[in-house]
Amino acid sequence: MRILVAGITALTLTFFWVSYGGYSYVPVIKEIGTEYYGKEKVATTTEVTTNQNNNATSTNEKPPHIVIHIKTPEHVKAIYMSSWVAGSPSIRKNLVRLVDTTELNAIVIDVKDNTGLLSWDGRVSDLDDFVDELHSKNIYVIARIAAFQDPLYVKEHPEQAVLSKATGGIWRDNKGVPWVDPGSQDMWKYIENVSKDSYARGFDEINLDYIRFPTDGPLSDMTFPISGERGLKDKPGIVSDFYHYITEALHQDGIPVSGDLFGIIMVTKVDIPTLGQDMHTALETFDFVSPMVYPSHFYAGTAGFQNPAAHPGEIIYFAMKKGAEIADEVASSTGQATSTIRAKYRPFYQDFDMGADYTAEMVRAQITAGEKLGIESWMLWDPANKYTLGALKVE
Repeated sequence: MRILVAGITALTLTFFWVSYGGYSYVPVIKEIGTEYYGKEKVATTTEVTTNQNNNATSTNEKPPHIVIHIKTPEHVKAIYMSSWVAGSPSIRKNLVRLVDTTELNAIVIDVKDNTGLLSWDGRVSDLDDFVDELHSKNIYVIARIAAFQDPLYVKEHPEQAVLSKATGGIWRDNKGVPWVDPGSQDMWKYIENVSKDSYARGFDEINLDYIRFPTDGPLSDMTFPISGERGLKDKPGIVSDFYHYITEALHQDGIPVSGDLFGIIMVTKVDIPTLGQDMHTALETFDFVSPMVYPSHFYAGTAGFQNPAAHPGEIIYFAMKKGAEIADEVASSTGQATSTIRAKYRPFYQDFDMGADYTAEMVRAQITAGEKLGIESWMLWDPANKYTLGALKVE
């Protein structure tokens, strides 16, 4: 009887030891466990184990966090989620349900928004668990990182900020927001580190926004302590250098990277010297490029419409057709197939009221316009995160 009780006790202890990750602290068994559990995952994922402590002896230690990365879908269909919403489980659940029940398959989540705050530093307390939840539903998770508009970084490193000629102090845009000099390679390294940290936490892709010079405010009053004269005469060259740097740095770790650019630069070259953004460079470097082609943001008269916002389908077709021509130029100059470069486009479409009240038909008209040009990947943007269900196909 004693032998039977001892046997049952041993089996019970072994069960709980394995269940709570005890095997991970014994090298031989850990290898067996990794191989076994790895086979249980879908074939389109890769795994990274984080927070391991091989010297741990306490049974109260938290089991290692297994990070799973989902392979980039052939056609990404995403919505944007702010860090505020991501940090509110009662609100975000509705957006997760929206993705889970429609044609959507991805979510873009703020990791570093234009305040400079990192989402895991208090705003989204359960970020790792949330990413795991999304992956369990086979939802592709994209980390959005606002690059050169970063007040917190400026506060810590004022010597790297855009400065004012008139005062010698920190320059600010029309909203009173300071910017980092885009030529700062220290900032480039910081963006690289945040990107790699995001990937290590489970994000599947890095999406870079604000990868440009300031465009509003007293622009003639700007001076650049790091970029110097080049910041006044060759903004596209500086931004291009950053595009190459960040893409090469992330590719070394196998991290997909995409960039957000103003959609207007596909239609006119007037804004390129001010922004520093050039679609040719973006298509040459990034894995995916997201022109922000919100119809409300185009000049009056675009494609013959005085109020472009009221004609979303026509504006998207007009702008992305120009974009397709740029893609073909890049394909020709790099010796790549036109289909390869065109497939990099993943435009942001408008799902918010500006210039017109956006209906489900108006949102869908943008998607349809892109599809006519062979653009199957897209993302919807609404700063309030209230998306139009009627514009989406339900699955």
